[in-house]
Amino acid sequence: MNVLLLLVVLAPGQDCQEQQAAARLAYEARRYAEAAEHFSVATRTCGPSAALLLALAQAQLLAQRPADALTSLDRIPSEGPDYVQALKVKAKAQYLLGRDPEAEATLKRAAARAPADAEIPYDLGRIYYQQGRHAESAELMRRAIALDQHAYKAWDNLGLASEALGNVAEAQQHYLKAIALVHKDHPRYDAVYANFADLMIKLGNYQRGFDLAVEAAERNPNEPRNFFLAGKALVQVGRSDVSVRWFEQAIALNADYPEPYYLLSQAYRKLGRLADAERTLKSFQAAAARAPKERR
Repeated sequence: MNVLLLLVVLAPGQDCQEQQAAARLAYEARRYAEAAEHFSVATRTCGPSAALLLALAQAQLLAQRPADALTSLDRIPSEGPDYVQALKVKAKAQYLLGRDPEAEATLKRAAARAPADAEIPYDLGRIYYQQGRHAESAELMRRAIALDQHAYKAWDNLGLASEALGNVAEAQQHYLKAIALVHKDHPRYDAVYANFADLMIKLGNYQRGFDLAVEAAERNPNEPRNFFLAGKALVQVGRSDVSVRWFEQAIALNADYPEPYYLLSQAYRKLGRLADAERTLKSFQAAAARAPKERR
């Protein structure tokens, strides 16, 4: 969903317009907490239209404030044209809060209102994938693709589900289809490059894995996984010296991400930096102890 396309608000005053403009700029730059603050002010200066509340909720969700997003969404009237979109965002917030049955029910309500909306089976398929229901996830991704052949996120996640089911050749084809769709038309979408990089590393094609991870990092330099995967591939080709800066950047982006600490510790050990290796291993143990189960 491009929340900015939803934000068509006739602003009555200059401050209202300035807040929305600042929110749009922050959102495009992935500064979601800042965007949420501007959208929040805009709801007071412009009035709480459904489109503006929806934009606020999406920014809050991406700023990792799902409870606040639910509060904003509850203010959107159920009879309005934005309600299906609100239900989709609500399901994502419920999922991030660990309320999976509610998220599933919310998406089914959305599907009843908009059966041709490809994003709904995609979102439900994402929940099933995280629950380990990979065959059901794959079926829902195929349903999303049947509704929209250009649903690149569905192609990407069909790759993930196929990989989890052991269909590696199919997974590669689905990743390649997603990359073909996003290469030029969606230059900010990085997830498929990271997912394919991860598979290439598992298969021992380390150079290809590194190249894909670098592309992911260029598309989204705020995602620590992209840097971690690049470092992981470099370690496998004997470039522990170069891998260090990739792992360090992953940690700088998210100090609670355990895996980069572990491989960074190994890289330091190979380079003879034993004190750094021991220090980083302790950091890995601390990060692993406090890291929650990831819900993406």
